[in-house]
Amino acid sequence: MKAEEWALLDRQVLGVIRLTLSRSANNKVHLMKKLFNLKMAENASVAQHLNEFNTITNQLSSVEIDFDDEIRALIVLASLPNSWEAMRMAVSNSTGKEKLKYNDIRDLILAEEIRRRDAGETSGSGSALNLETRGRGHFKRQCKSPKKKNEDDSANAVTEEVQDALLLAVDSPLDDWVLDSGASFHTTPHREIIQNYVAGDFGKVYLADGSALDVVGLGDVRISLPNGSVWLLEKVRHIPDLRRNLISVGQLDDEGHAILFVGVADASTDTSLWHRRLGHMSEKGMKMFVKRKTTRIEDTEAEKLELVHTDLWGPSPVASLGGSRYYITFIDDSSRKVWVYFLKNKSDVFETFKKWKAMVETETGLKVKCLRSDNGGEYIDGGFSEYCAAQGIRMEKTIPGTPQQNGVAERMNRTLNERARSMRLHAGLPKTFWADAVSTAAYLINRGPSVPMEFRLPEEVWSGKEVSVVSDVTEIDQKKSEFVNLDELTESTVQKGGEEDKENVNSQPECYDEALQDENSSKWELAMKDEMDSLLGNQTWELTELPVGKKALHNKWVYRIKNEHDGSKRYKARLVVKGFQQKEGIDYTEIFSPVVKMSTIRLVLGMVAAENLHLEQLDVKTAFLHGDLEEDLYMIQPEGFIVQGQENLVCKLRKSLYGLKQAPRQWYKKFDNFMHRIGFKRWSDIEKINNLKKQLSKQFAMKDLGAAKQILGMRIIRDKANGTLKLSQSEYVKKVLSRFNMNEAKPVSTPLGSHFKLSKEQSPKTEEERDHMSKVPYASAIGSLMYAMVCTRPDIAHAVGVVSRFMSRPGKALGGSQVDLRYLKGSLDTCLCFTGASLKLQGYVDADFAGDIDSRKSTTGFVFTLGGTAISWASNLQKIVTLSTTEAEYVAATEAGKEMIWLHGFLDELGKKQEMGILHSDNKLVILEKICGSKNPTDMLTKGVTIEKLKLCAASIGLLA
Repeated sequence: MKAEEWALLDRQVLGVIRLTLSRSANNKVHLMKKLFNLKMAENASVAQHLNEFNTITNQLSSVEIDFDDEIRALIVLASLPNSWEAMRMAVSNSTGKEKLKYNDIRDLILAEEIRRRDAGETSGSGSALNLETRGRGHFKRQCKSPKKKNEDDSANAVTEEVQDALLLAVDSPLDDWVLDSGASFHTTPHREIIQNYVAGDFGKVYLADGSALDVVGLGDVRISLPNGSVWLLEKVRHIPDLRRNLISVGQLDDEGHAILFVGVADASTDTSLWHRRLGHMSEKGMKMFVKRKTTRIEDTEAEKLELVHTDLWGPSPVASLGGSRYYITFIDDSSRKVWVYFLKNKSDVFETFKKWKAMVETETGLKVKCLRSDNGGEYIDGGFSEYCAAQGIRMEKTIPGTPQQNGVAERMNRTLNERARSMRLHAGLPKTFWADAVSTAAYLINRGPSVPMEFRLPEEVWSGKEVSVVSDVTEIDQKKSEFVNLDELTESTVQKGGEEDKENVNSQPECYDEALQDENSSKWELAMKDEMDSLLGNQTWELTELPVGKKALHNKWVYRIKNEHDGSKRYKARLVVKGFQQKEGIDYTEIFSPVVKMSTIRLVLGMVAAENLHLEQLDVKTAFLHGDLEEDLYMIQPEGFIVQGQENLVCKLRKSLYGLKQAPRQWYKKFDNFMHRIGFKRWSDIEKINNLKKQLSKQFAMKDLGAAKQILGMRIIRDKANGTLKLSQSEYVKKVLSRFNMNEAKPVSTPLGSHFKLSKEQSPKTEEERDHMSKVPYASAIGSLMYAMVCTRPDIAHAVGVVSRFMSRPGKALGGSQVDLRYLKGSLDTCLCFTGASLKLQGYVDADFAGDIDSRKSTTGFVFTLGGTAISWASNLQKIVTLSTTEAEYVAATEAGKEMIWLHGFLDELGKKQEMGILHSDNKLVILEKICGSKNPTDMLTKGVTIEKLKLCAASIGLLA
């Protein structure tokens, strides 16, 4: 027999022998003896020692000998060498009456090994790889790759308590990496592992203690994983004085590395719904929450504020909606209630603590006696220590490198981050909502069972009153008030208006893996196949080897659900290149591409109505893919469509792709050349139009949309019988009102009354007022109003221009934006109506002398009509301070004249040559066509007007309801 056959037979026989002897008393004695004799040698690997311990306990479990969790923890502590005696004593003294947990002890031992290695102490080299894959939270029973019955939690990833990071230990200390959510970029102190190294002065890195380290180089690092795959970290900073390799979570996110969501449960189940409502609470916690009885809440008032744990988290790579990048937590040890405050700077810690202290001491009538924190500078500098000493507060600071001494606060920060991340990602919200998610997580933690409190609710223990989570979920009855103030929509508010239940909203995957896990995965797969068919059919790339010195661009799949006119939904997938990786001068040069003006669209629509022309609309499928590239660009193969046997090849791009910086320009050049090549000119014959559409469809993949119905969110309503064409944004306005909870607002008749005077003096003056207003979505509301004004609503141009001047410091101007929204509520159906009367171009101009209270600058207003309907308008603050009404009128006439010259030129190119342009003004001193002031429609563009004047102005420029 061959050696391999003997080895196989030997393994089979040994398996039978083990099975036969597994339950014998001798085998049990042997395993118990092996367990009690297990001792970790000095300088040995902790991971190897724990693996050996887990192997023995698993073998004992297979012969029906199981150990209590605390017994396992005690045995592991006892097996440590004498050099770990201090750590053993610290654990014993810190637990008090609480039972030890094996998982906690295991994490502490691993963290201690890291601390010793960083401090220069020898404790062995790591040889195991523990990599935690981030994914959507799910119950243990729903895990798609569950542990075997007797496997221990030690098979899980090891999470260090020091920060929100994952430990990545590979073979040697050189390869130890920490996945750090606080790092701005990848860093390493080891020059020898960096490829494509570029030396130079790349600035400094500031640590939490305020010290600065020099960045002396930049390059790429490859990390080999046990599964055979390789990570390529690009733009890794070389910092010789750094103590550890760091992988930046923020940089990974920016590079498009995605977080995979795995379905929790059927959306219709109550269990899954409450799991999400309670901030992704564990299944055990939910069971305890349901089973808890209504018992008398014990009086723990004497213990409140005896000990408070605190810690600062941050900086966040993305600022919150209110501009915060940090948050600080305060945890009362007696109740485990947590308070969270969001900060813009570390220096705000001291003032925040004083505010929190005043609040809780007033609420309880007790004093804060002890504050436990780490050794961060924010708790030492700026008079913090002196203040605590003066107030009689004892400060307990942890020993450097031992975060477990402040374990309550460290663990709370990690819990808040994990729950907040799960809730935010499940809701499909961007990273700017991280503060809202953390605030919600803290609220739910205070109202959920706490293990240290024997599954009582922290809020109940703190307040002494029973808490009902269900009754705290309230609905805002908007009908009871005229409207909801915008300043009520802050970071801690979740808007209700117009939102449907999450189960009724079609989710859009964020990455390829999530699309495959989506309930509509078959539709997404079909959409991706259609996209790939278009790309391959268009010969967008060819597979080749990556040339030396070249870098392949990365790509990602983008998924969208399009709402069609007939109410159906179209699933669309698009392959997008990560154009931010391109380098100017190497990967691209010119990127400019013409963009259509809104006034151009309105002018063309006016011509269509005036001459009763056919208006057809086509959509170019994958328009940017038709542009020919002039540079040599390479891209990795798309995820999910890698050619088998050619995995090492890359795509050499022949044509443009979405995401490339030069893609818009190349598409425009391609389309422009084609239109000139076929001798394109204006036709009024539908047969000629159909012939043109056929030629376009032959050259480009086109979708014939028939008669034009919509463009850039504006509805086109055509009535050929009456010769009218309307341009409406009623649906867009409804969405804006819904977004800002103004659906039930009381309508008003004018956008901004003449009595409404705004100035900087009305802006917030105190720090509290400014902080509050920074959280109000004022800029978002103005932006929404501005798009309506630019497209179809010249009647709100002056009002939007006024309130937008206070974008950075809104105060009373907030009321102006609310008035604008209420005006839109009462004029939903107002639209531009082209009647086809003529193609005569008329201009009107006016100026409001020194109308701005703060700068005393004047306001320019002009409007141009084609056949009596507005096609171009503006309401702007003049750039200079004029000395008289006449001067202000001349400045306004100059701006209007420039617009008139452009409109004349455009009409001439279209073969609609105009006579000498007429510009109307209500000032005799300006040498223009005189018009009575009461009939000048530009009055509404320069000042607040009465209801009657507003109606007259709107009607005179074709703005009808």
